[in-house]
Amino acid sequence: MVRVTYGAPRRQKKTRLIKLARGYRGGRRKLWRTVRESLMRAWAYAYRDRRQRKRQFRRLWVVRINAAARMRGMNYSTFMNGLKRADIGLNRKQLSELAIHDPAAFDAIVEEAKAARA
Repeated sequence: MVRVTYGAPRRQKKTRLIKLARGYRGGRRKLWRTVRESLMRAWAYAYRDRRQRKRQFRRLWVVRINAAARMRGMNYSTFMNGLKRADIGLNRKQLSELAIHDPAAFDAIVEEAKAARA
């Protein structure tokens, strides 16, 4: 039986993965087994963190909205409840941007929310 070594394809695969490990330090860039382990871990973290980024931004927006609403005499949960009752369909990202860049518009939205809760 012939011994198969996969000469060219194996070298091409190694070269491709070692190129992906550019910028890593020490053996993580040079040693084949370590390169493979490092890349697998990096890909796992990248997959996880693409999802975590969305959660972190939502947390940031909630903190900003809460701070802006508290400055106007409401807390976050009552403010969001007032928006829902007033049928105002702004998402948290838009509300956060309004609170920072257009305080007058945010004031008007807070008043709408207060009126809807009363």
